[in-house]
Amino acid sequence: MTTTSILTLSLADFLNKSQIDESPAWEYINGKMLQKPMPQTHHSRLQLKLATTIELVAEPNQIALAFPELRCTFGGRSIVPDIAVILWEKIPFNEVEEPENSSFFSAPDWTIEILSPKQNSTKVIDNILYCLQHGSKLGWLIDPDERSILVFQPNQTPTIYRSDLLETETEQKTLPILDKINLDLTADKIFSWLKIKH
Repeated sequence: MTTTSILTLSLADFLNKSQIDESPAWEYINGKMLQKPMPQTHHSRLQLKLATTIELVAEPNQIALAFPELRCTFGGRSIVPDIAVILWEKIPFNEVEEPENSSFFSAPDWTIEILSPKQNSTKVIDNILYCLQHGSKLGWLIDPDERSILVFQPNQTPTIYRSDLLETETEQKTLPILDKINLDLTADKIFSWLKIKH
């Protein structure tokens, strides 16, 4: 994650900069511009599969939508979670029943981050905790290298879920999911998506 040469700037100045729409995304944290790392194969694969899996359950029932790389600006920060899950009633729709084509100005209800190689996990965790302080109900930090998922919930100690595809003696615990989204996911299931059948 890199910073610009500008030491501090206002949130309004940040949002007016054209470069924040570049890829990879720029975020505004504590008065500084920070650029997220470019995703690699494992990151992109997990982001696609997880967002699609959530959508298949949540959208038909009008529970929530899963947005990859949606800018969320709230509480003095502007961040871009890898996946932002927003409850249906919080999504602004236009007159033709499309979601408004804009950033989102609240914390996502469920924020999901996928750690990239050499990415600073402390900065990512800080964003997840900031989301929870501003109304998020659930946060996941997925670490593909460690095959682990760190789960954050308000007023609870974070819990780590590990994948062990060789484990046969005990059943894996199901990961916490946003309320009303009927998904049965384990760490094994999520990391199995990295295997491509030939």
